[in-house]
Amino acid sequence: MQADQKKALYEEATKELVSITEGETNVTALMATVSCILSEKFDYYFWTGFYVVDPNKQNELVVGPYQGTLGCLRIPIGRGVCGTAASTLETQLVADVHVFPGHIACDSRSNSEIVVPVVNADGQLIAVLDVDSVELNSFDEIDRVELETLMQRIFAQ
Repeated sequence: MQADQKKALYEEATKELVSITEGETNVTALMATVSCILSEKFDYYFWTGFYVVDPNKQNELVVGPYQGTLGCLRIPIGRGVCGTAASTLETQLVADVHVFPGHIACDSRSNSEIVVPVVNADGQLIAVLDVDSVELNSFDEIDRVELETLMQRIFAQ
């Protein structure tokens, strides 16, 4: 997909999500809506969803709202792509998940991934947005910037 096409799709998705979620405060509803819209908008998204910080086990992420095949139920913070994003609070942009140290294969068809930390208005990590693709090198800086901006806009209000 060309850069201008990708940017246009993100602009459409952002407008749609901001309109739909305006005034909504329920985090589960927000995550379900974000997962749905992004999954429907982008053909190269294979698995789109959230892993939420478990309030009972602060060192684990538990699967939250998502679109796609069966996800891993739990991921230790610090392990795999999602756990690394959670522990570093930095977006992980992975061109080939098979060479990522400690990658957790929830679905063997996944080949590239982007994981964006999601923080609330207090700056506290509440989840990570995880997007997988069956293709290698599916995600780039456009995805990183757009998804980081969207997560900030939706969840850090």
